[in-house]
Amino acid sequence: MIWRNFKAITVLKRNKSLNWVSLLRHVSKTVHKPVEKIRNIGISAHIDSGKTTLTERLLYYTGRIDEMHEVRGKDRVGAKMDSMELERLRGITIQSAATYVQWKGVNINIIDTPGHVDFTVEVERALRVLDGAVLVLCAVGGVQSQTMTVVRQMSRYNVPCLAFINKLDRMGGNANRVVSQIRTKLNKHCALMQLPIGLESDFRGIIDIINRKALYFEGERGETVREDEPPVDMKNEIESHRQELIESLSNVDDTIGELFLEEKPISVEDIESAVRRSCLQRKFTPVYLGSALKNKGVQPLLDAINTYLPNPSEVENYAFKGEGENPEKILMDPARNDSKPFICLAFKLEAGRFGQVTYLRIYQGKLNKGEYLYNARTGKRHKVNRLVRMHSDEMEDIDEAYAGDICSVFGLDCASGDSFVTDKNLKLTMEPMYVPDPVISMSIKPKEKKDLENFSKAINRFSKEDPTFHMHFDTESRETIVSGMGELHLEIYAQRMEREYKTPVVLGKPKVAFRECLVADCEFDYLHKKQSGGSGQFGGVIGKMRPLPPEKNTQVIFTDATTGTNIPKQFIPSIEKGFRQMCDKGPLTGHKISGVQFVLTDGAHHIVDSNEIAFMSAAWGAVKQVFEYGHWHILEPIMLVEVIAPTENQGSIITQLSKRSGVVISMSSIDNWAVVTAEVPLNNMFGYSSELRSGTQGKGEFTMEYSRYSPAAVDVQQELIQQYQDVVQSERKKN
Repeated sequence: MIWRNFKAITVLKRNKSLNWVSLLRHVSKTVHKPVEKIRNIGISAHIDSGKTTLTERLLYYTGRIDEMHEVRGKDRVGAKMDSMELERLRGITIQSAATYVQWKGVNINIIDTPGHVDFTVEVERALRVLDGAVLVLCAVGGVQSQTMTVVRQMSRYNVPCLAFINKLDRMGGNANRVVSQIRTKLNKHCALMQLPIGLESDFRGIIDIINRKALYFEGERGETVREDEPPVDMKNEIESHRQELIESLSNVDDTIGELFLEEKPISVEDIESAVRRSCLQRKFTPVYLGSALKNKGVQPLLDAINTYLPNPSEVENYAFKGEGENPEKILMDPARNDSKPFICLAFKLEAGRFGQVTYLRIYQGKLNKGEYLYNARTGKRHKVNRLVRMHSDEMEDIDEAYAGDICSVFGLDCASGDSFVTDKNLKLTMEPMYVPDPVISMSIKPKEKKDLENFSKAINRFSKEDPTFHMHFDTESRETIVSGMGELHLEIYAQRMEREYKTPVVLGKPKVAFRECLVADCEFDYLHKKQSGGSGQFGGVIGKMRPLPPEKNTQVIFTDATTGTNIPKQFIPSIEKGFRQMCDKGPLTGHKISGVQFVLTDGAHHIVDSNEIAFMSAAWGAVKQVFEYGHWHILEPIMLVEVIAPTENQGSIITQLSKRSGVVISMSSIDNWAVVTAEVPLNNMFGYSSELRSGTQGKGEFTMEYSRYSPAAVDVQQELIQQYQDVVQSERKKN
């Protein structure tokens, strides 16, 4: 260990910009901590709430970086966690980035996630492997559309969180209003842990409500925290909010609830213990205040991360043993010892300078450099030639990693969501992450034919890294089609192809991912027979297809309701496979079928001529029967759109959305800014950005996210059907 640290100092000292203090800090972080001294957290929020700026301050105050830089890179450096050139040019986070810091003896692994809805899978896979999170909210914007999405993702993976109300130095910043929105819009029990001293341009510091102390952030970069007595004129406000905090905790924590009801004195330790217990159980969200840009409130947030968010041993993670609908659940043991079998999850893939980098979260056991890993899905064996910890786009070599760690390895041939073990006989897998379906498609091709090879490399790489970025070749139009979560999502990949692969591309007109669905139940009874000498084919299927309820209209379900032996059980998977193959192309427009259930009730087989192909063909024929006799309609994706513009433009915004068949859900006003939330079909949202800018003199902005699938308007369905028929007829003429 001493020799490795000496080598690290020797290498790093070549960089003249580093001092000995930062070198010693760097070396100290390579020491592995007990699991109680580890936190795995994510920084999540709506776009432009200040996540990356906050992360930059976390890195600086913990000694991880020596200089702070701005997000948009005005000094031509940019924030540490936005290492991609496009991120610095656009001022947004595109890829989640991992780093680690040390604060008061605790190692904190941090993942900074994007805020834009088009990159929501980056948030999804980060929250899948994290134990806690910091939810950043803008003091002016409050709870916004993507805030709700992030909170839903946290709920999906049972991730406890702290809230940090940022940008209190901005005009219109109001912490009390944001707390009210957290309670009403997010349905969370929460309370302020701090109060601001001054607001907007007069924001000077914060008051710790529990300890009744004023905190001022002094020095050139706010690195010195000075404690003082709170202002005299705020003492009544402090006591009022302290009482509100205790009352909020008494509603979710039995221990402090009993003290409160019995009117016994409640100490600082009682409050802190209650906050921790209720936060870990996701019953309470403590709310902190500050301004990351003005270097205020960051150090107390670090203290809160250490105090209130869980370490890996306080989170229950399960692996699954066996296959089928009810696999055995096994609780993971994150204790740092070698007695438990190793298992980890590959949650993110990224192409690095030295090959593919695979990000791993270790849930149990220990991984050594040079060991062999086995992919639980494919069974392939891979040697861990290099084991590293990531610091944005930099890496530090390590020799071992333990349960609770987030690390990276090179050269693993895998997909995002694969599980790895060191014992090839251990059939354990971790639960994979949720991956939303793409909602928009575009044709794509390189401008120059000579770039076809690089174009193919880029497409393959991005498809592997991002599970929401899909590619397929349309044989009818003879075009390469890429699908993603939005126009910006696909536009970013087009720009990355040009910058990283020197391959300019042309994106075609966006195509919406329509779906086709049954309107009512339709029965089928199909017998497939084929005899051409020798053994033939024989398979019969009887049952019905029916539509699923609206909340499940993106699913395709197969149900085996057969009894007896008319269809041997070994042929059921073939019938399901045939049904799912037919769902790839619907009868009306050629779009995928969704929101249907195939219920198999009976059938027939032949002792000699029945086989897998016969029953697959029978399923094809059964679905074709439903195509012919069933009543079908088209579903389209509906987007939740949030528009923010000056109040005087509110009427024109509503008119614009109404013209696009939008339904306004809510309207509110925040300091001369109107916030309009509406549901609008995605097919009608193309070009809205330009229309909004021209109608609000460039002041308006909007965000949208997928809400649900809903039946399309009659005229839209007729137009789509006619277009599809025209394409089919033209193809027939060509042939």
